[in-house]
Amino acid sequence: MGCLDDGHFGVELDNGVKLSCIELGVEGEPETVAIEEAVKVLLQGLGEDINREGLLKTPLRVAKALRQGTTGYKQKVKDIVQGALFPESGLDNAAGYAGGVGGLVVVRDLDLFSYCETCLIPFQIKCHVGYVPCGQRVVGLSKLSRVADAFAKRLQDPQRLADEICFALDHGIKPAGVAVLLQCSHLRFPNVQSFFLDSNHQGSVKVLVSSGSGVFENEKADAWSDFFSLMRFRGISVDKIHMRDCTEQCWCPFRSSSSEIFSSNVGPANPGMIAAATSILRSLGEDPSRKELIGTPSHFVNWLMNFQNTNLEMKLNGPVYGKNDYIRSNGEIIHNEEQLRTELNLPFWSQCEHHLLPFHGVVHIGYFSADRINPIGRSLLQSVVHFYGFKLQVQERFSRQIAQTVSSLLGGDVMVLVEANHTCMISRGIEKVGSNTATIGVVGRFSTEPAARSMFLRSIPNFATSAGSDFSSTA
Repeated sequence: MGCLDDGHFGVELDNGVKLSCIELGVEGEPETVAIEEAVKVLLQGLGEDINREGLLKTPLRVAKALRQGTTGYKQKVKDIVQGALFPESGLDNAAGYAGGVGGLVVVRDLDLFSYCETCLIPFQIKCHVGYVPCGQRVVGLSKLSRVADAFAKRLQDPQRLADEICFALDHGIKPAGVAVLLQCSHLRFPNVQSFFLDSNHQGSVKVLVSSGSGVFENEKADAWSDFFSLMRFRGISVDKIHMRDCTEQCWCPFRSSSSEIFSSNVGPANPGMIAAATSILRSLGEDPSRKELIGTPSHFVNWLMNFQNTNLEMKLNGPVYGKNDYIRSNGEIIHNEEQLRTELNLPFWSQCEHHLLPFHGVVHIGYFSADRINPIGRSLLQSVVHFYGFKLQVQERFSRQIAQTVSSLLGGDVMVLVEANHTCMISRGIEKVGSNTATIGVVGRFSTEPAARSMFLRSIPNFATSAGSDFSSTA
């Protein structure tokens, strides 16, 4: 039975469900408590009530996520590789070949994540590792993944991550050469003001970086040709590999002054919030004075401030549309049949209030209106989505708020479908890369008529679900 053996259900989760195979040992440790206190300061700086039901356990959740996401600081390559080097008699003592001539061993499509050292936003990685065995031994394939994961679970930069994986494997298994290729994708959040102005906003920054040692040390070596050929089999274009200097300058959106994506009108940074973010770095085992981290607390706080609780009211200047009747200028009332109208793929960005991690995707809205009534403008619906998105949110509430607001605007029947990718699903222990969450909010006849709901859902083409992960494997 393994994990399901009787007597192993000792951990009780928030909802009362007990599980046995989850490591929750960080709770109560000094570093965890310090992060919890820092998160409380950050939440208060956002104008939130830390005693609000939805936020009561947020400090602990954030602390656990951060500590789980940086466990690599306590892992050593020697401990991972030791005992996993196996003799292989077919290998030449100098630069042997596993299984005969050719020799290259490649493990592809390792899904990893790491925290950006510039802004503390998680980014996703598709990792490909290869090596040429030497000294009559090969390494267990799973160890290549574990070594890569150990370095990914730290505050990182793509190029340094590739170099560290390469260096560690080279010294740990002493092969003829190691090759590492990383496809990295970093969320690019729009700011509150420019979101509507830039219809071509790109949801992520993507880079392709490489690192090599031994027979791969020269970027033009023949060994790379074999490695890249195996990448092309996976549909990866290796022509877009970034040079080191370019990666350092353009990777994180914070590093480019020409693409300032975070809100510019949040006022001066709160010193208390910056001090709290600095203490988080220290609690994770990092040195806040390291040159790459000097600006990180300010960047992190500026990003969070986009989701502050401003208590602003939504002001919709449009008319309230009646759903059944049309009144002529002479006062005559004309009764009309209604038709289903839709607005699909309204983009949104938000922040999970449980883990303080971003989620983003698209909103589809359907409503019934009379033939003679002009459909509500897309820009107005996008304003509603935008208003509720830039807050600490949960997707279920987000869907309901949009449906209720649009219904009050139309005076009628509304259905909302929200499709989203949640960073917390990939950057915590669960690590479910590629998962997508759909939620529905309904008002009026959509809540009672399955046929109406079905009509709306059928109106959404398969290709319309553009909430597909920005962390895809395309280069």
